[in-house]
Amino acid sequence: MASPDQTVLQFFPLSTSLSAKVHPLVIFNICDCFVRRPDQAERVIGTLLGSVLPDGTVDVRNSYVVPHNESSDQVALDIDYHHNMLASHQKVNPKEVIVGWFSTGFGVTGGSALIHEFYSREVANPVHLTVDTGFTNGEASIKAFVSINLSLGDQQLAAQFQEIPLDLRMVEAERIGFDILKTTAVDKLPTDMEGMEATMERLLALIDDTYKYVDDVVEGRVAPDNSIGRFISDSVASLPKISPSAFDKLVNDSLQDQLLLLYLSSITRTQLSLAEKLNTAAQIL
Repeated sequence: MASPDQTVLQFFPLSTSLSAKVHPLVIFNICDCFVRRPDQAERVIGTLLGSVLPDGTVDVRNSYVVPHNESSDQVALDIDYHHNMLASHQKVNPKEVIVGWFSTGFGVTGGSALIHEFYSREVANPVHLTVDTGFTNGEASIKAFVSINLSLGDQQLAAQFQEIPLDLRMVEAERIGFDILKTTAVDKLPTDMEGMEATMERLLALIDDTYKYVDDVVEGRVAPDNSIGRFISDSVASLPKISPSAFDKLVNDSLQDQLLLLYLSSITRTQLSLAEKLNTAAQIL
C-alpha cells in the first residue's frame, strides 16, 4: 500500500461505457471535404456536431471542416474559423453542440493527441471519428475513439485512445448510397429508377427469406419463436391495403413528378448558359 508521501501512477478509465451513433450526412460531408481539400493537404479534420442522448450515446448529426497545418511535432488550427462556423451552425440549429472532431485516414496518428487536447477544452470527453478515405483494407473503415488519461501524481503523462462502439444509423435509401461509396471505384451513381430497382430486389429477397422461415416452422424443421412470429404479424398488419392499380398510379405519378423536375432543371441550365453567353458578348462589344 502506498504511503501518503509517495507519488502513484494513476490510470483513469472511462466512468461509463460510451458509444456513438453517426448519421450518413456526416460521412458524406467528410468525404466531400476530403475530395475538395488543398493539393498539399494529406488529410482533413473538422468538428462534429450533435447531442448526447439520455443513455449516454453521442449522436453525431452534422460536421464542418476546420483548416489546419500539421507537421511531425506540431499542429496549427484556424480557431477563429472554427468558432465562426460553430456560431453560424447554432443560429440554424441551436440544439447541435460540439461532441468531438473527425479526421480522414486509417486510425489515430501522432498529431491526433494535440488536436484532441484542443477539443477537450471545447467539450468534456470529445469523440474522435476517423474515416479511412484511402480504402486501406479495401473499404472505408469508420471508427470512433475517446481519450483516457495516464497521470503521475498531478502531472499528466500521456493520453491513450480507446475505440468505442459505433453505430451507423440509416434508412434503406441511405444504405444503398453508402454501400456504393464503400467500394473503391464506381462507374456512375445510380439513377432514381436504378435505386428503386435495387431496393425492390432486396425487398423481394427479404420476403423470400420470410416465406422460407414460415414454411420451415409449419413443416417442423425449425423451432417456432414467438417474438419472430409477432414481428412478422406486426409487419404484415402495418402494410396499407391498396389495390395494384392504385399502387401503379402512385408510382407513375411520382415518376412523372421527378421527370418534370429534371425537365425544369434542364430549362434553367439552358437559360443560365444563354444569359452567360449574352453577357460575355455584351462585354466584348
